Amino acid sequence: MASFSRAIVLLLTLLLNFSPLCIATRRLTALYQPPAIPLTYHRGAVLRGNIPISVLWYGRFAPAQKSIISDFLLSLTKIPQSPSPSVSQWWNTINSLYLSKTSGAKFGQKNSNILLSNQTTDAKCSMGKSLTSVQIAALAAKARPKKGGIVLVLTAQDIAVQGFCMSRCGMHGTLTKTGSTFVWVGNSATQCPGQCAWPFHQPIYGPQTPPLIAPNGDVGIDGMIINISSMIAGAVTNPSGDGFYQGPKEAPLEAATACPGIYGKGAFPGYPGHLLVDPSTGASFNANGARGRKYMLPALFDPATSSCSTLV
Repeated sequence: MASFSRAIVLLLTLLLNFSPLCIATRRLTALYQPPAIPLTYHRGAVLRGNIPISVLWYGRFAPAQKSIISDFLLSLTKIPQSPSPSVSQWWNTINSLYLSKTSGAKFGQKNSNILLSNQTTDAKCSMGKSLTSVQIAALAAKARPKKGGIVLVLTAQDIAVQGFCMSRCGMHGTLTKTGSTFVWVGNSATQCPGQCAWPFHQPIYGPQTPPLIAPNGDVGIDGMIINISSMIAGAVTNPSGDGFYQGPKEAPLEAATACPGIYGKGAFPGYPGHLLVDPSTGASFNANGARGRKYMLPALFDPATSSCSTLV
């Protein structure tokens, strides 16, 4: 049994180290355990100010699916009509817990603002339907990101990506030639919703609690929102691997990945926590967004208290 466990650990290590482009990954069904060491600032780069985000839709996404994600990205900037708790309040937690603690804050650059920029569609899958991490980075570079910006590469449910469903649900990395950052997230609806779309799908292991109703009626896309928010948080606070993180640099826990499986107060293994419920649909959520949208967002780790901060 001991040799089998060592073999599994070795296999996972090889999977994570195979792609040097991957700074951090997100696996939703990992259950939260208190960090053994603090999540600290390693005095490296963070992203701040106005951050343009470009979106590359790889594969076929329905217009309704694109609208759900686009509205989420727009919601990261404060929208007066959005009731509390809101997506922008969640993002402001990144500003208060992380960016305000860095040296740049002394010069008035305390916050970051995510601004939705251009969107590109590659519906014909120019690189095929089975992608490596290197190809993901190449696709991000083709989107011609702006310096200091983020490229969000989103793959459709029939696209296989190296490590997807095996060791990760999303990742972020750097594009050194363009001076920008990229984030990749895949739609897990037909490949591994029990891993990457929990709590909107029955988990593949652990306590088998009933799945929650997805706030936008699309298990795969609502699961992607959780991953997108987690990876963007990591890309802003730890873009180059020397910002805010806990644990080894090769497999860091970041602002959101340090709190997997926690979405509301009182969360425990198999239970995402106390959440809001839409009375008209029965859907669970914890943040309001643009155009009346509702979303589920991950808890963010508070380095000062070594606890997970939730909206509800």
